Amino acid sequence: MRNRPLADILRPQSFDEMVGQRHLISKTGALRRLVEAGRISNMIFFGPPGTGKTTAAEIIAKSSGLPLYRLNATTAQLSDVKEIAAGTNDMFGAGGILLYLDEIQYFNRKQQQSLLEYIEDGRITLIASTTENPYHFIYSALLSRSSVFEFRHVMPGELLPALRRAHEYLREHEGREVSVTDEVLLKLAEFSAGDVRHGITLLENAFYIADGEITVETFDSLSSSSIGRFDRDGDVHYDLLSALQKSIRGSDPDAAVFYVARLLSGGDILSVCRRLLVIASEDIGQAYPMAAAVTYCCCEAAKQLGMPEAQIPLANAAVMLATAPKSNTANTAIHAAMADVEAGLGQAVPSHLHAPLFKGYKYPHDYENSYVPQQYLPDDIKDKKYYRFGDNKLERASRAYWEAIKGADKTN
Repeated sequence: MRNRPLADILRPQSFDEMVGQRHLISKTGALRRLVEAGRISNMIFFGPPGTGKTTAAEIIAKSSGLPLYRLNATTAQLSDVKEIAAGTNDMFGAGGILLYLDEIQYFNRKQQQSLLEYIEDGRITLIASTTENPYHFIYSALLSRSSVFEFRHVMPGELLPALRRAHEYLREHEGREVSVTDEVLLKLAEFSAGDVRHGITLLENAFYIADGEITVETFDSLSSSSIGRFDRDGDVHYDLLSALQKSIRGSDPDAAVFYVARLLSGGDILSVCRRLLVIASEDIGQAYPMAAAVTYCCCEAAKQLGMPEAQIPLANAAVMLATAPKSNTANTAIHAAMADVEAGLGQAVPSHLHAPLFKGYKYPHDYENSYVPQQYLPDDIKDKKYYRFGDNKLERASRAYWEAIKGADKTN
């Protein structure tokens, strides 16, 4: 029985065998021209999963003659890098080695800084890959020493040669006459959403359950099991993030923790952090303003720790948000204000707020309770009410305070 994934067996051995990424690996592509010129420098590959980042790194390593080492930043430690660097002292690494570091965004700043020592003295040539924007998640000093290449989703038509090759391999090695038309393969390519590895896996599964011919219905029958897997760029990923937010909004800590666990099972810390940060301001908001700060600290701790420990601060944040009082008043206010901005309202700022003279402006701190009535909104929207206090302890207290100070209308 074959346990090795078909996508790995059929992994291209040259740029000519790769599909997609023509802007990088065609005969005029920047990456290919650099490699063929013998210019093997530090590189950062970013783009969605299954688009050829690992394959390109292996082809470059083969071309360079350098020993290739692989690490995944979701599980690797600094000691792993040091151990690999130590190998450059023996005869096999005397000319340096090539390190392929997958998911580099999960290395914290200190870990990324540690790589500089090894790449600056030539012991390590680094090829790092990431599914995130490298300019946001990779240490600037590391970026400045690297060439950045973007890998894009593989278009359905570009994916066809890889699927045909996989089909021929299965027919030959499994001894089964299972047919499939290009039309069906194109549908399968569309279903794969630009992920070559996923497309080949789906074709392989369809091959084994097909009764003589693979049809659209064949891989449709696999969709439930395929979609059930974690897919960072697919609908399931966004469904899970949506379910997480709705569970927290609905004050259900059990469901919140479950969806955090589902997302983390795919190794995706960053998306969980982003969504929790949004929830803290969108759904908890003025009911507990410190929720945003606490959530930020938990998310930063998670990114520093990496998995599996990252699950602890993220679980703390999720439970805290789910059990906190809720308010969307600030969110509602900004949406209402944005609607007026987009409608072209409020273009002229009141004259007493203009710099540098501020003629007629009253400085609130010169008045009792640091408050004095004056107009701040533009004339055409001066009576607009965007923010309305919510019915929770903190906002009720804020409302009572300002009603006492301003003598505000009770209907606010």
